[in-house]
Amino acid sequence: MSKWSSAAATVRLSLRTLATPRVIRRHNSASAFATPQPSPHVRTSQPDVSPPETMPSPKTIDPHALLKVEMTHIRTSLVNLLGSSHPTLSQIASYYFHHPSKQLRPLLVLLFSRATNGLGSHYSLKAWSAEHSRLSAEQLDAPLSRPDVLNDFNPSMPDHTASFQTPFDVRPPSMRTYPSPPPSLSDESSLPIPQLTHTLLPTQLRLAQIVEMIHVASLLHDDVIDKSPLRRGAPSAPAAFGNKLAVLGGDFLLGRASAALSRLGEGEVVELISGVIANLVEGEILQMKGAGTGAGTGTESPSIEIDISSLRAPPSHVEAPFPDRWSTYLKKTYLKTASLMAKGARAAVVLGGCREGELWKEVAYAYGRNLGIAFQLVDDILDFSSSTALGKPGSGADLRLGLATGPVLYAAEEYPELEPLIARGFKEDGDVERALSLIHASSGVSRTRDLAHAHAEKAREVLRALPASEARDALEALTDGVVRRGW
Repeated sequence: MSKWSSAAATVRLSLRTLATPRVIRRHNSASAFATPQPSPHVRTSQPDVSPPETMPSPKTIDPHALLKVEMTHIRTSLVNLLGSSHPTLSQIASYYFHHPSKQLRPLLVLLFSRATNGLGSHYSLKAWSAEHSRLSAEQLDAPLSRPDVLNDFNPSMPDHTASFQTPFDVRPPSMRTYPSPPPSLSDESSLPIPQLTHTLLPTQLRLAQIVEMIHVASLLHDDVIDKSPLRRGAPSAPAAFGNKLAVLGGDFLLGRASAALSRLGEGEVVELISGVIANLVEGEILQMKGAGTGAGTGTESPSIEIDISSLRAPPSHVEAPFPDRWSTYLKKTYLKTASLMAKGARAAVVLGGCREGELWKEVAYAYGRNLGIAFQLVDDILDFSSSTALGKPGSGADLRLGLATGPVLYAAEEYPELEPLIARGFKEDGDVERALSLIHASSGVSRTRDLAHAHAEKAREVLRALPASEARDALEALTDGVVRRGW
């Protein structure tokens, strides 16, 4: 049996024993964006001796329907962040936002925010800040520096820049003041009992927009690299505007996302999301170099995930049979896809007041990491489907790019004649057709699906650490939807 077959069957959970938080609705919530929901069952707080609860059969909850109001707000207000003094740049930056998308990444941010808000020991401080500080919905768009210093002209936002008609003179400094939080909110001895609030903070809504902006920027760059003519059934940005403007549009989106990120007021979140941008670049280079690369991927802390310890590359003096292709493939999958989901979810929980040493952000990271890998594995399976309904071109598009994904690697274990085709990137006449024939004759697709299900099941499993709520049920449904692609 292949080591990757046993990896798909071996799952490992390491959760410490934790208190069971009470689930209580706060009617006077900190966020004006909160959507009232029916009060869930109340559970009594207990000492730290209770194991994580056994998860009941999931309720049928549509994640998109649960947060329809918030997701609509995100879509309609996002375009305001993308304005530029150059109309063409504004058009390119917003181009992919006008095409249908499931918006999985911002949905994941909001669901985890709602599933954990109130559990972090600093949530009360975050909730106060959402009403009384520059982290309120009205102040999040305000620049940290004077607009004329930023020279950040956006006709959709209340920023104004200095004229260039005259030399620039020193201007008197201005000072904006905000009230200080009550001392009780910072008193470690009087922290409130953890309790779900079923709310969303303005910073978390903005984070959802930021992760979508970063994702779309990566699509703009990917479509240039991959020479993709279509995206979501419409002409791709490079096809519509040309490669140069598509690249510049992606760069502009990253700039706007970085400015919005800096205004969230949380250093750990800036570190996490900045790391995602670096991961996207590392993953693309890893994919370009192919199997056996020595490209650095950084180190990630151990998470609650599939037990794939053999993913680590062998020492350089050991001759690997197929230059550790599986290691390269799964590292690339994390860097290009799962990193944004994992770190985005973790950042959402940090914005909700979760401090170092509290479990909730570890759960968020583990869930997002496993969900992201499952998502990409299913995406790679769809490349061998004849259907284009889900946005994948099918018929071996990845093969034509020279990429050996999970189904190909599994198939090569059954049909060694695939090895020379993989080695030359399917470049010769007939390579793609021959590879497709062998892959369909093998169990490569079904084994990749099994691996995706193993990651998805682990994602569902880590949710047991969260208290029962509609948001947690929706995260379960989201996990099922990723492997079924039924939503």
